[in-house]
Amino acid sequence: MAGLAVLFLASGTLHLLRPQVFEAIVPPALPARRTLVHASGVLEILCAAGLLHPRTRPVVGLASAALLVAVFPANLQMSLVHGGRAWRTRRPSHMVIFGATLARLPLQWPLIRTARRAAN
Repeated sequence: MAGLAVLFLASGTLHLLRPQVFEAIVPPALPARRTLVHASGVLEILCAAGLLHPRTRPVVGLASAALLVAVFPANLQMSLVHGGRAWRTRRPSHMVIFGATLARLPLQWPLIRTARRAAN
């Protein structure tokens, strides 16, 4: 559980300190990109704190799983954005980033399972 909390804390902090990095991966159909990035950062930090406390862990475990499901479209969008850039430029650095974003997608499911286990 501590590992997931650390991931949430790091990601949430980065969302608040460098929102422009994440704005590009918010699916275009969604409004107020900066607000959504800030909100997801705050939620990630709250989930991190809640996962560390035994009394809040059951509720926050479910909330964490829901948050991970909710941000999956942004992760998919990230792969599409980097994938398009990689194919257009054919630059090795873009291809590596694209590969990393694709590899990250299936890792979301073990994170969701870990969050759900925290709820039990």
